[in-house]
Order: sequence, then structure tokens, then C-alpha cells
Amino acid sequence: MSPIPPHPFRFGVQLTSAPPGGSWADQARKMEDLGYAVATMPDHFTDQYAPMPALQAVLDATTTLRAGALVFDNDYKHPVVLAKELATMDVLSEGRVEIGLGAGWMIADYEQAGMPYDRAGVRIDRLIEGLAVIRGAMAEGPFSFEGTHYRIADYDGTPKPVQSPPPVLIGGGGPRVLSFAAREADIVGINASLHAGRIGPDVVDTMTAAAVADKVAIVVEAGAHRLDGIELNIRTFFVSVTDDRQGTIETMSPTIGVQVSTLEDSPFALIGSTEHIVEQLLERRERYGFSYIIVGSEVIEAFAPVVAALAGK
Repeated sequence: MSPIPPHPFRFGVQLTSAPPGGSWADQARKMEDLGYAVATMPDHFTDQYAPMPALQAVLDATTTLRAGALVFDNDYKHPVVLAKELATMDVLSEGRVEIGLGAGWMIADYEQAGMPYDRAGVRIDRLIEGLAVIRGAMAEGPFSFEGTHYRIADYDGTPKPVQSPPPVLIGGGGPRVLSFAAREADIVGINASLHAGRIGPDVVDTMTAAAVADKVAIVVEAGAHRLDGIELNIRTFFVSVTDDRQGTIETMSPTIGVQVSTLEDSPFALIGSTEHIVEQLLERRERYGFSYIIVGSEVIEAFAPVVAALAGK
């Protein structure tokens, strides 16, 4: 049994652009109608909508759906700028923003944009300082900050968010970020390890059940003093609602270059009937502590019965 107390299930969808033949706003309203709690977006320079205006459009089109990036790259915007934009979105949505923040990992983004791709330790140092700046900017009154990467002088960020402050999600695949997230974040995302800066065969090795258990153990150790306050999140990448679980796994495995055993056991995979996936999620909440599950936009409707069965429970 996970030492992280169970939270009620909630579900999100990772979006990138409007669905074929549909509209961005209609997609958001469909998610809300089907019981999803959160719309998230990646923050890359690839073929996707820019997250800030697109997430605001999601919030404008809905009344209960929350929104945030999974995750904003701290290097792409100065944290004072990001804090002001997120606080404004929180005000405009009457308190429905979540702050997803990461150190940045995709080397292609940096290379194509001509941005320096510093070693991981430096990027993580900036992330740690960046979160402190965001929180300072959103807090009441002016603040100053003197760090290695950011220096803030008597700045009073406005507007102030409706939430005080919005919940923070930090996802990580390595010990340092996971430990930082366990100490500081409201939501800790368990990720694959992306130290290579690109997706490759080595990433899959960090998505096995054993690897996930090791990552959760880091969170439990570093956050031992505040486990009640941690919501554990995972973005599932291999999802198929099907009555032919084994056949689907055997077909999917060579196509995506993942071992059959990984797809059978990894918390990054949800494959099977609605009833089987419900059982998997209950077992994984018990075993690891996962309660906040994000799926891809391609399964919004197919996965909806799982959401209906578990959301809020």
C-alpha cells in the first residue's frame, strides 16, 4: 500500500490542437461534459498551439474545466512574465488555473530557437529559483529575490490570482526534480527520465513498473513530512479501451518499440476493457498513490466510461 494517502480520482486530457473537423472550443466543452477535470498542453515549439492563448480559450469555453500546461518550460519565459500571465488567466477564469512547471528537456526546441541548452543541473537550478519567483509575484505585497539566475527588486505582481496561489504541478523523472517536487509541489508528476533531451529506446526503460516504483519511493522519502498534501499524477501514453487486451498489447508492442511485459505492467499504459482499466487504476492508486490521470486527446470519448466510473471517488 502506498504511504501517500489516496486522493479522489480526477482525469485530464493532454491537448495540442483542434481535432480534425472540429473546433478547439467544442473539444473543451466535450471534455467538460464527459467529466474530465483538467485540460493540459505541452510547451514545445513543435506542431502545436501556443499553450497560453489556447488554454485561455479552453477556460473561456467552459465553466468548470481547469487548465494548465504539462508543463511550462521555465527557460522559455521569465518567471515574472509567466506569473503575471497565469495570474491573469486565474482571474479571468474565476480560479481554474493550475501551474505546471518544468526545467525543460527537449533539446530540439533549444536548438531550433537558438537558445542555450545548459546542463541539467543548471536548468534545474533555474526551475527552483523560477518557482520561488512565481510564488513571490503571486503573493500579497511587493517582494525581492536575489538568486544566481533571477534578481527581483521590490516587485508587486498584479493582478493577484483568485486562488492563493493556484496549485503547482512539477513533474520529474530523476531524483533531484522528484525530490524538489515532493518538497514544494501540490501535484507531483511521475515522468519517464528524459536526460538525453530526446525520445529514444532508453526512455522506455524508465517507464517500467519497477522504475515507477523507484520514482515514487523518492517522492515518499523526500516528502515524508507532507505526504497528505501531495497529489500524485501520471500522464499515460499507451491507452486503448478494448475487449482484446492481449491482442492489442501484442500488436502495439512492436509498433511502438515497447516490450509486451512493459505494456502489461507499466503505469504509463492503460489497455483493456473499461472494467479492467478501472481495476488497474484502483490497484495503482493503492500501490503507488496515483489519483490524477492524464490521457491523450485521441481517447477522449473512448476513455469517458472510465472517467464516469471513477471521477471524484
